[in-house]
Amino acid sequence: MAKVDLRKENQVAILTINNPPANALSSQVSVELLRHLEALGKDDEVRVLVVTGAGERFFMAGADIKEFPGLLKGQSGLAGAFALETHKMFNALDNFPKPTIAVVNGFALGGGCELALACDLRIAADNAQLGLPEITLGLFPGGGGTQRLPRLIGEAKAKELMFLGDPISAREALEIGLVNRVVPAPELTGEAMKLAKKLASRPGVALNLIKQAVDRGVQVSLELGLKIEADLFDRVFLTQDVQEGVSAFIEKRKAQFKHR
Repeated sequence: MAKVDLRKENQVAILTINNPPANALSSQVSVELLRHLEALGKDDEVRVLVVTGAGERFFMAGADIKEFPGLLKGQSGLAGAFALETHKMFNALDNFPKPTIAVVNGFALGGGCELALACDLRIAADNAQLGLPEITLGLFPGGGGTQRLPRLIGEAKAKELMFLGDPISAREALEIGLVNRVVPAPELTGEAMKLAKKLASRPGVALNLIKQAVDRGVQVSLELGLKIEADLFDRVFLTQDVQEGVSAFIEKRKAQFKHR
């Protein structure tokens, strides 16, 4: 039985983790997410991807701890190989060629927080909680959390959250830049889809190039980042959409983008 549901609505693809009771990140969930990401990345009808959890309590509570005993054999390299395999899915989400939105409808802990971190934007219900509690098991985040969280909110705050392992409220997550928006829980789905559809109306090639410029630029010096920006700026001016956008502005009409 599938653990990840897919539906499409007005150029928006919605992936819903449906693995009760807590939408844990099991091996099956990871495999299904990766398969969907690979297919949707090539789907020209999809302009934006939304990732969320089924129900109202859990976005994703974290890894499926029942799968961990196999890693407790004291064999060097075993857990590292497991982490690298898991990274494939997180990296596929991080590198997805279109805008991605994590709709955090409840607890996003451990692997759930890491899944949200791999998305471009995060919108959370006001009753959601986010955190990386792996330290309470004698572990630390192995799904990219030690790398993506400090890049997003800064080294000191990221270390505090991982050292303590305590979850934080959606409001605090907003204050430290972990989420982009917080909305009342009953309005979460509607607000998320409104944002997704607005993004879907933007020129797709330019969105992809923005994502490339930011993601590549933050990992190099400012000088190299500016060179990346200039190269991608040159590419965007070769698109049909920029011609349409400029013409529409001059002619005082609404642009009709073709995402080419």
